Amino acid sequence: MPAAGAMPPGGVDLRRGLSTALTVLFSLMIPTLILVMIGRGGQYGVVSDMLSNNGDVSLDDANEADAFYVAMTGLNALVAIPATIVWAIWFRRLRRNAEAFAPGQHRMSPGWAAGAWFTPVVQLWFPKQIANDIWRASSPQGPHQVNRGLLNGWWVTLLVSIGVGFMGSVQYTAADTKLTQMESGDVSGFGEVRGVIEDMKSALGISIFAMVITIAAAILALLLVRQITAMQEQRAALPPQGPQGQMPPSPYGAPAPNPYGGGAPANPYGAPASSPYGGGAPQMPPVVPQAPPAPPSGPPAGSPYGQG
Repeated sequence: MPAAGAMPPGGVDLRRGLSTALTVLFSLMIPTLILVMIGRGGQYGVVSDMLSNNGDVSLDDANEADAFYVAMTGLNALVAIPATIVWAIWFRRLRRNAEAFAPGQHRMSPGWAAGAWFTPVVQLWFPKQIANDIWRASSPQGPHQVNRGLLNGWWVTLLVSIGVGFMGSVQYTAADTKLTQMESGDVSGFGEVRGVIEDMKSALGISIFAMVITIAAAILALLLVRQITAMQEQRAALPPQGPQGQMPPSPYGAPAPNPYGGGAPANPYGAPASSPYGGGAPQMPPVVPQAPPAPPSGPPAGSPYGQG
């Protein structure tokens, strides 16, 4: 496997700077999201005390709860904004690496890998399509044996958190607007005020639930960064994929096909020389067995060392 931080040939960028930055940012984002959820919980508690006719609740308590929530939201934004920018850059790099792993097998260009996150409407499905293609191309086991459980879980959790959070925000804004109008004197009775406060409490409950899902989505995103980084490093250590995006059969299955074509491999040193004995393949001259030579006739030759 190439060393971490190396950039092997073939257009694959395995530097870990962006993935490390995302890991740090998500590790900081999760605590800030918890603080935002605590802030929402404080608002929920004040509104609940109002509905229970608790005399200990004052306007200052409501203002303090609102101020804490706003401060925690700002703290979260200090981490979420750079995380969003780094995520788009990192996602584009993943797409470029995936193109080197499986050329021509992707539905979106690398530009869309970054821009889809900021384009209204299409941001609800373009990023997932791009992520699916990246995941398949980066799988060391091959494109047809990839497990997308983590990827699908992260995407579903992200969409649910966005949808539930939007619902809670719209309901809370509507209730807060009505309450502001009532404070200015446009109110028909206590029952109407109580109804608006109940709507606000319901909106805060939805918002807290959305924050729980958002925290889960952030945790899954952190795991996703680690997983896809490891997958692309392992995939870069393997031979390139075939023209149909299939993994090479060797050494994970049947032997690799003969690189010289069908049949026996051709002689890499050229065609054999012509046979001096005629057409066809060169042959050695036939070997005719011969009898051993007969011993010489007559008396044996005298020994030069004397008799005996």
